[in-house]
Amino acid sequence: MSHNPLPAPELSRIIEMAWEDRTPFEAIETLYGLNESAVIRLMRRELKPGSFRLWRARVSGRTTKHLQLRDPAVSRAYCPTQYKR
Repeated sequence: MSHNPLPAPELSRIIEMAWEDRTPFEAIETLYGLNESAVIRLMRRELKPGSFRLWRARVSGRTTKHLQLRDPAVSRAYCPTQYKR
């Protein structure tokens, strides 16, 4: 049982953005007000333990997840299903 005040669609979108390689944590913070540590806590709470470990290994050290570390050549990629309504 989750103790999350976020509506299910927003929670789902935050998790989706956290998994995306090219979506920086700063974008999640801008849209939803959750900084990197809050996203990590949310992911730990919402994912199965094995899924959380896979996600953490994936994003740890990934420069595209941080705007300050990102190569300027990396641009935003848009997916047709990215903006769900």
